[in-house]
Amino acid sequence: MQKASIAQASMAFCAALPVLPAAFFVLAVMGCGSGADPALSANEGTRGTVFPATNRPEVRGISGAVSAGHPLAAAAGHDVLRRGGNAVDAAVAMAAVLAVVRPHMNGIGGDAFALYHEAATGRVYALNGSGRAGALATPELFAARELDEVPGSGPLSVSVPGAVAAWVDALDRFGTMPRQELLAPAIEFARNGFPVSTRLASDIAASSRALNDHARALYTPGGEPPPAGSLLRNPALATTLERIAQEGKGGFYHGAVAERLAAFIEAEGGYLRAEDLAVHTTTWVEPLRGSFGGFAMLVLPPNTQGIAQLQLFEMARAFDLEAMGAGSAEYLHALIEMKKLAFADRDQWAADPQFTDIPLDDLLDPAYLARRAGMVTPDAAAEARKPGVPAATAGMRTSGDDSGDTVYLTAVDRWGNAVSWIQSLFAGFGSGLLEPETGVVLHNRGALFNLEPGHPNIIAPGKRPYHTLTPMMALHADGTFAFTLGTPGGDSQPQSLLQIVNNLVHFGMTPQAAIEAPRFRSYDGLRVAFEDRFTPSVLARLAELGHEIEVVHGWTATFGGAQMIHRDPNGTLTAASDPRREAYAIAH
Repeated sequence: MQKASIAQASMAFCAALPVLPAAFFVLAVMGCGSGADPALSANEGTRGTVFPATNRPEVRGISGAVSAGHPLAAAAGHDVLRRGGNAVDAAVAMAAVLAVVRPHMNGIGGDAFALYHEAATGRVYALNGSGRAGALATPELFAARELDEVPGSGPLSVSVPGAVAAWVDALDRFGTMPRQELLAPAIEFARNGFPVSTRLASDIAASSRALNDHARALYTPGGEPPPAGSLLRNPALATTLERIAQEGKGGFYHGAVAERLAAFIEAEGGYLRAEDLAVHTTTWVEPLRGSFGGFAMLVLPPNTQGIAQLQLFEMARAFDLEAMGAGSAEYLHALIEMKKLAFADRDQWAADPQFTDIPLDDLLDPAYLARRAGMVTPDAAAEARKPGVPAATAGMRTSGDDSGDTVYLTAVDRWGNAVSWIQSLFAGFGSGLLEPETGVVLHNRGALFNLEPGHPNIIAPGKRPYHTLTPMMALHADGTFAFTLGTPGGDSQPQSLLQIVNNLVHFGMTPQAAIEAPRFRSYDGLRVAFEDRFTPSVLARLAELGHEIEVVHGWTATFGGAQMIHRDPNGTLTAASDPRREAYAIAH
């Protein structure tokens, strides 16, 4: 393909914008008026897109690998593996560092989920580290305050944080190293400071609008985020982490920290009390299993959106995706329309299974999902879909903020054990509340409850909210480990993971290329965002089908920030990290 013909195609696409269907709108169109050279990223035609070589090298090893949402976290996890720790040890060390160096995305005031593959037995364990609503959290509480939905931030959005218990329980069951050693890097970074990156400064600026005074004083002193290269310290958080290192769960859910957090939330007008923290427990559950591309695909069951992930994989089996071609209009249209069907069921049914009977067998039945896939029409986009397994109420969950401020990390050790781990505050800086004496930023996962009578996800005391967090793991047919995969991104998580797995399975990409390849993100209705490396004629064809197109320039967090570790049949480990965020991979 000659550059001139590509440039001509791009110019024709730009010139056609005023006469495209009314449903087609663009925030930033590739090459239009910018002087950009689309020859670097795309070719002509609606059959597909030529994806560029990766901008990061392949990271391979034979004895261990890590990938995490920040270089300092990856370094801490890799150091644990080199010192003889296992994958769980490395995962907790990375999770703790990320709680410090990505403070707007996750922390000890948030939740966590994980999958663990035990090489010696071949078993996969699933850890639900999400917290619950407090004993005072009833619909009547919100009605008395004249609220018809759970606020997206502030004290009424705060459910019990579960991440700390997840760390401790994972280590108690499968770890081999002392907590004090594993949390030491995080404690050091919190007390002595870590260098602020350009990306973190930008993220803080974008996420700091709803912060309380304590959080503003720490993260936006003088009204501005700390400049890149400066050291960011949170000594109060360091002290809290030291308590956790010494006392385990008791250092957070009991005693001085719990009492201080509970008093702060009560004073702010929230429903959590010290007793709610004291009774919190992590839950070990059986992972949900599906199949795709010759692999067994494992995810967390509800209260997560893992059911939507498996539905997408099963529906995708109804299409010849490989023949459609990577990045083709036909391929992208099919995936976008499948997402709408899966999310309709998700929004109806993803809730705490301790409070409602979720028809998992019906939702994951291959025959049912084949019928759902048959609803995808090749010549028109659907604005909305109804759930295929309806409940007593036809209402849909209020999703709240979907900024997807989350971190993902993964580790594989010399023995073949593997961890897929995700943790989050939900929105940027969660509830916006920093408790100053503990240094804890509290999440806003409670915002994902609704107040609709009869809905599975209505708020109730002791109930876990719906969760977007979806770590994933794949096994070979013989049960041996194949790869881990996960990404931040809220509603985009199942969409991104499906695209990445397709790149790996159907289009022959390496793990790094599969992650770097351009992605879409479907929102409510007809709106879909695309990275600017898709072919202009593909986007024009999608607009003709009724999709409302936004083109987003650059490597942005809009499309998540995936990490993966893949094990080849010969034992080689390939670790991949996403340039869309601050992720980094290391192997040895």
